[in-house]
Amino acid sequence: MRKKFVLAPDSFKESMGAKEACNAMEKGILSVFKDAEITQVPMADGGEGTVDALIDATGGQKVCLTVAGPLPGQKVETYYGLLGDHKTVVIEMAKANGIELVAVDQRNPLITSTYGTGEMIKHALDHGARKIIIGIGGSVTNDGGAGMAQALGACLRNHNGEEIGAGGGALGELASIDLSNFDQRILDREIVVACDVNNPLTGPSGASYVFGPQKGATKEMVVQLDKNLAHYAEIIRKDLQMDIENYPGAGAAGGLGAGLLAFTKAKLRSGIDIVVEVNQLEEKIKEADYVFTGEGGMDFQTKFGKVPYGVSQLAKKYEKPVFACAGYIGEDVEVLYEEGITAIFGILAKAEPLEAALEKGSYNLQRTVENIARVLKISSCD
Repeated sequence: MRKKFVLAPDSFKESMGAKEACNAMEKGILSVFKDAEITQVPMADGGEGTVDALIDATGGQKVCLTVAGPLPGQKVETYYGLLGDHKTVVIEMAKANGIELVAVDQRNPLITSTYGTGEMIKHALDHGARKIIIGIGGSVTNDGGAGMAQALGACLRNHNGEEIGAGGGALGELASIDLSNFDQRILDREIVVACDVNNPLTGPSGASYVFGPQKGATKEMVVQLDKNLAHYAEIIRKDLQMDIENYPGAGAAGGLGAGLLAFTKAKLRSGIDIVVEVNQLEEKIKEADYVFTGEGGMDFQTKFGKVPYGVSQLAKKYEKPVFACAGYIGEDVEVLYEEGITAIFGILAKAEPLEAALEKGSYNLQRTVENIARVLKISSCD
């Protein structure tokens, strides 16, 4: 009887994408189970790699464009994903306004903007998108999504009736929000935001204090940015009749979560839940004999919304064995055995420099999965 395998790994950071990981796993399995029925489901958790994973899983395509980068005057060549249904678009804000696009010594959340993210959304609307999924991890901004809103036609004015500048530093000048020229199409679209943090917009647990320093904010900047976001939230309450300041997730991506809630009526959801739904992973796992997953590193934090955890929860529901592979295995990984993972395997063959290990990632994963398959072959014959 042919065995059915579902392969649902995340990317192995800096080594291989989720699709390449699927291919490596498949080669390992087919070397042992020659007639295996294999279903590849490249995964992501809503952060980096989500667009590529969902393009691969749904037979979609990249849509390339040039948008405003995080810094004033910066341009970024980027892309978003049009999924296989030709109606759903997936955007990663980090591909337009992410932290990796700005050198460490140039990071300044007083001036970095989410305008390019808004341009990506507008481009998707112009090309007929009915549903837009937005991953908001990895930002270098702290502007509350103001730039995004401006790109969609919102007028954010100061007391002189002039448009305010870009970045979190300009929010303190905001006096009114005018949506007369706002792109109304977005209010007729389903907007889903992949967000895995519960931080409010302001305060000690808010966007500025928690995430500002990694984006280049000094202690003085953090105080100013937080004050400006509180002012921004007050203007939103006044002009848009929405209170988003303490909404869980509003502080994600420097407050882009709040901006999307206020201007697009978006819904914030767990990234892994969104990917599982789009990929129809539950239906595929239900029919499987074995499930394989993995990512670059696994430890006790994996259970907080990472791909192997999400996969294991579904497999546990249907009592399917789950085998996880990782580049490294960290502390307290044993907690994952209680969450549905059957066994966890490190893929490194020997101690070697990181660069060499990353280069051999695909081969090491294939070899590891082949060895797991050999054990399964023996047990299936008993």
